Amino acid sequence: MDIFAWLPADATHIFFVLFLSFLIGVEREERKISDERYAFGGVRTYPLIGLIGYAIAVLSKGELLPQTLGFAVVAAFLMIAYWHRLSSSGYAGVAAEMSGLATYLVGALVYRDMFWLATAITVSSVILLELKAQLENLAQRIETTDILTFAKFLLLSAVILPLLPNTQLTQFQINPFTTWLVVVAVSAVSYGSYVLQRLTKAQSSVLFSALVGGAYSSTVTTVVLARRSRQDEQAHLYSGSMLIASGVMYLRLAVLLALFNRALMLKLALPFVLLGGLAMLIGWLWSRRGAAGEAKTMTPFEPKNPLEISAALLFAALFVGMLVATQLAVQHLGLAGVYTLATLMGVTDVDPFIMGMTQSASSVTPLTVASAAIIVAAASNNLVKGIYAFTLSSRRAGVESLCFLLGLAVCGLLLLLL
Repeated sequence: MDIFAWLPADATHIFFVLFLSFLIGVEREERKISDERYAFGGVRTYPLIGLIGYAIAVLSKGELLPQTLGFAVVAAFLMIAYWHRLSSSGYAGVAAEMSGLATYLVGALVYRDMFWLATAITVSSVILLELKAQLENLAQRIETTDILTFAKFLLLSAVILPLLPNTQLTQFQINPFTTWLVVVAVSAVSYGSYVLQRLTKAQSSVLFSALVGGAYSSTVTTVVLARRSRQDEQAHLYSGSMLIASGVMYLRLAVLLALFNRALMLKLALPFVLLGGLAMLIGWLWSRRGAAGEAKTMTPFEPKNPLEISAALLFAALFVGMLVATQLAVQHLGLAGVYTLATLMGVTDVDPFIMGMTQSASSVTPLTVASAAIIVAAASNNLVKGIYAFTLSSRRAGVESLCFLLGLAVCGLLLLLL
C-alpha cells in the first residue's frame, strides 16, 4: 500500500523537496557554526531555494525558459552574497553558492518526478561539502604526474577503445577491439598496483612492497628485492618476500583469465589461487623467522608508469605477435612448438603470451594445450626469477630464493598432472 496515495501529488513533491534541501541546509548550518568566516545560508535558506525551484517549475508547467530565468535570479542573489563575503572576509570559496544552485535544480527535478537524480545530487552535494578537509588533503597529495597518468588511462580506455573495430581481421583472426581491451585490462591491474605504491610509499615495508609489486610485475619486484638484500643481513625476509611476489603473480593471472576466457578460468583459476595463496603463506611464515619478523621499512622502488602510450603500444605489438606466433607454432610445429614458445616467454614478460592464449584457446589452440602452455610459461618465469635472485641477491638470500622459486615452478608443473 502506498502511504502517500491519499496525499495530492504536489504535497508529496513539496515534502520531498523540503527533505532534500533541508539536508544541504543542515550541513551548511554546521559549517556556519564551526567557521568564523561569513557563510551563506543554513537550514532555512536552502529549503526556500528548493521550494522556489519547484514553484517556478509548477507555474511554468515545466517550460525551460521560465525555469532558466528563475535560475538566473537565484544565481544573481548568490553572486551578491558571494561579493559581500569576499569583501568582508577575503575568503573566495564558492562551495556554498554552488550548493544553492544545486538546491534550486533539486526542486525542478522533483517536479519532473526525477526523484533518483534529485536524491543523487543532494547526497553528492552533502558529501562533497562535508569532506572538504579530506578532499583538499587528498588533492595536495596528488601530483601533476598522477593526474596525467590517470588521463592516459582514460585515453586508453574511454577514447581509443570505442573507436576500434570489433571484427576479425587477417588470416590470424586479429580483433583490434579485443587486442586493445586486453591492453587496457592488463594496464588497469598494473595501474592499480602503481597507484597503491605511490600512495603508500611513505610507510612501505619489504613485505608490503612484495605484495603490491607482485601485482605490478613479479619479475621487476624480484630483481629489486634481490639487489636490496645485499644491503641487509635478513636473508629470510627477502627470500620470503620474493616468494610472496611470485605468489601474487598467480592471483593476477587468475584475475586476467577470469576476465577474458571463462573456459580457461574454470580449468586454471582455482589451482592458481590455491598455489598463489600457498606461496604467499609460506613466504610470509619464512620471512618472520628470526630478526626478519620485524616489519623492516624500505625505500620503495619507483615503478615505470604502466600507462605510457609507448608501453601500451609495445604490449599490443607483443600480444599480436604472440597470437601470430602461437598459431604458426600450432600449424607447423605442433605441441612441442607451443610449449617451447611458452618456455621462452617465461624469460621476459609472460603477460602477452598468456593473454594471447586466452584469445586463441578453443579456436586455434586446443583448450588443454592452451592451459598447459600457460602453466609452463608461469613455471618458466618462476625459474628465471630464481636465477635472477640467485645472481643478484646476497649469497644466503640467493640460495633460499632459488630453492623457493624452483619449488614453486615444480609445483606449478605438477598442475599438468591434473
